[in-house]
Amino acid sequence: MANGIIEAEMMIPAQHEKNIFGQFDQFVKKIERALAVTLISRDGRVRILGPEKHVSRAKSVLEQLLALSVRGNEITEQNVNYILGMTMDNMDVDVVTLDGDTICHTIQGRPVKPKTVGQKKYVDAIREHMITFGVGPAGTGKTYLAMAMAITAFRNDEVSRIILTRPAIEAGEKLGFLPGDLQSKIDPYLRPLYDALYQIMGAESFQKNMEKGLIEVAPLAYMRGRTLDNAYIILDEAQNTTPAQMKMFLTRIGFGSKVIVTGDMTQKDLAAGQTSGLEVAWQILSGVEGIAFCELTSRDVVRHPLVQKIVEAYEKYEKKETRRSTTAAARRTERKSTGGRTKA
Repeated sequence: MANGIIEAEMMIPAQHEKNIFGQFDQFVKKIERALAVTLISRDGRVRILGPEKHVSRAKSVLEQLLALSVRGNEITEQNVNYILGMTMDNMDVDVVTLDGDTICHTIQGRPVKPKTVGQKKYVDAIREHMITFGVGPAGTGKTYLAMAMAITAFRNDEVSRIILTRPAIEAGEKLGFLPGDLQSKIDPYLRPLYDALYQIMGAESFQKNMEKGLIEVAPLAYMRGRTLDNAYIILDEAQNTTPAQMKMFLTRIGFGSKVIVTGDMTQKDLAAGQTSGLEVAWQILSGVEGIAFCELTSRDVVRHPLVQKIVEAYEKYEKKETRRSTTAAARRTERKSTGGRTKA
């Protein structure tokens, strides 16, 4: 065709068309805007018009979405955004491989599986290593996937108990002002762990195993002095540990245990100037055999698409602030070295 515009065609069976195109063709419109192509559907055939490179990308996106739909998945905006983003960055993504890795099912029967390449690497690292550190922004599934792996191991009798812990750090509020006894004061800090357990195990099964002592949810301080054998141990919100707390936790690990440490370095609640135990552990333990480090990014966010945009906006802002601070510090150093005079 003229002006460098080409046309390609692919088949999309009628039973998958609505799923792939989205309500009111919202997914088609998103693909057209992102890739500067035109999609025309008629009688199970989709014509793709645009520049050759863009047409090739659009066809690849539609093929991946069709593969998901054929496997019985409901296509979501997150699926479309992720596949589009990977394709536009010339990165390979095999959604069939991702979709085939089912960790477990929730109490409602919904499969729990990695939805991004980063999540897949994280899950594989957990399977292959005794200790796995998962670091990334909110919404990347760090804690939820760790929970799913722990519950699966527990159900398969690979471990005899699950231990979930997080530092009960005061994020702007004081524990003493919260109502109730000590457990009541601590429970709000552990609520995200309870929520994931309820969703995957069901409240009744969780309560039964907790009463038997097979599942334990406790503040990090309760781990001191213990040796944790044959257990699946998850330390959540690890960015709020001190180096001493992190060392204490990691040295609790006994035989037959597996450990997952999760955190988000952009959401530290430690006092100003205090070093994070997660940051120190990353520096000290990188390269130690048996320990894996997985870094998830905004691309791995699987919550509402707006969450991904928020994470990306904050990342840009923080990088800009870091550059500004570095430049200001360099100028102060220069003024000091020149006796307050700046170079012309």
